[in-house]
Amino acid sequence: MSSHWGYDVDNGPSSWHQSFPVAKDGSRQSPVDIRTEETERDPTLQPLVLKYDPRSSKTIANNGHSIQVDFDDTTDQSVLKGGPVTGSYRLRQFHFHWGSCDGRGSEHLVDGASFAAELHLVHWNSEKYADVANAAIEPDGLAVVGVFLKIGAANPALQKLLDAFDSVQKENTKADFKNFDPSTLLPPCLDFWTYLGSLTTPPLLESVIWHVLKEPITVSSGQMEQFRSLKFTANKPMQDNFRPPQPLKGRKVRRNF
Repeated sequence: MSSHWGYDVDNGPSSWHQSFPVAKDGSRQSPVDIRTEETERDPTLQPLVLKYDPRSSKTIANNGHSIQVDFDDTTDQSVLKGGPVTGSYRLRQFHFHWGSCDGRGSEHLVDGASFAAELHLVHWNSEKYADVANAAIEPDGLAVVGVFLKIGAANPALQKLLDAFDSVQKENTKADFKNFDPSTLLPPCLDFWTYLGSLTTPPLLESVIWHVLKEPITVSSGQMEQFRSLKFTANKPMQDNFRPPQPLKGRKVRRNF
C-alpha cells in the first residue's frame, strides 16, 4: 500500500496498519467506544475552559479527507485550558467526520451508539513545545475536543461554515475564512469524558489528550446533505470519513460529571 490513505476499501482504516504500524500495534489508539458505566468520575478534573477569538480564523480547506478550518496559532488568541491538561494549548484547526446517512458518522461512540457527525477542535501544547509539529510527537502534545452532532433543528451557527462550502467543493481547494467564532459550535454544557489517545487519521500519532463533550449540538438533515456535497479525490462524494472504535487496551475513561 502506498502512503496515500483514505476511506475506500483499498486504502481505508482496515489497511492503514500497512503504512502506519501503530494502527495495530499502538497502546492508545482513537477513537473509542465510551461505555458510560465503565467510566470513572474524577473530582480532580478542572472545568474545561475554551477561549476563542474570531479574529484568529484564517482559511477553510477541502484537504481530500475532511473540511478543515485553520487558525492563527502564533499567539494565545484562541486557547484551551483546564480539564486534565496543565497550561495552555493553542487552537490550530477544526474539522469534521460524518457518514453517508444521518444515523452513523461520529468516530467516538457512546454505549455503542453513533451520532450523525463529530467535530474535532485540535489544540497543541504551546507552553512546552515550539510548534504543532513538535507537539504532535509528544505524549502530552495535543488536546482535542470532540463535539457530537445529532440530527435535529437546523444549526444557525453552522450556516456560515456551510455557506463557504461552494468555494471548497473539490480536493485541495482553499479559501479565506475570516472572523469565525468556533465557540458558537459548542454546546452550553462542557461536561466531558477524557482519556489518552491518538490522532484518528494517519499518522495516528499517540499524542492526544481527548476531551469528548457529553452534550451534542444539533444539525439538520439538510445541513448534513451539504457536508456530503463535498468531494473526495476523483469527484466521489465526501462521506463515511470516520475511523471505527479502537480497543481501550486497559485505558481508563474519566469524566468530570
